[in-house]
Amino acid sequence: MCYFEQTRWTCGYWKWGNFRQQCPKEYRTGETCGLKLVYTTSYKSENCKLCEQIEKKNRRLEKLQRDVERWRQEGNRPATIEKTERDIEEIAERVNQLWEDHIGRQASIS
Repeated sequence: MCYFEQTRWTCGYWKWGNFRQQCPKEYRTGETCGLKLVYTTSYKSENCKLCEQIEKKNRRLEKLQRDVERWRQEGNRPATIEKTERDIEEIAERVNQLWEDHIGRQASIS
């Protein structure tokens, strides 16, 4: 039951901050008991880093998809289209992983 700072973003993502106060259960100086409680919460009005990464990757996906459509209309770049489609799949998979991490963190504290 040691107390820590907490940071929360508008999207609901949060993270633990610095140690603030030791609980009476822990008698060793500088040690914590292992149970974290919130001392203070600071609210950030911007998006968290995961949201920013997701936004960047989504913009990249949109650009790659527009490029593939343009190349298909031109009809002269089959190898480039194939490679770009693999890249699109990889980036989409990474976006899904980031969303899972984000949702998991949001659900872990209510």
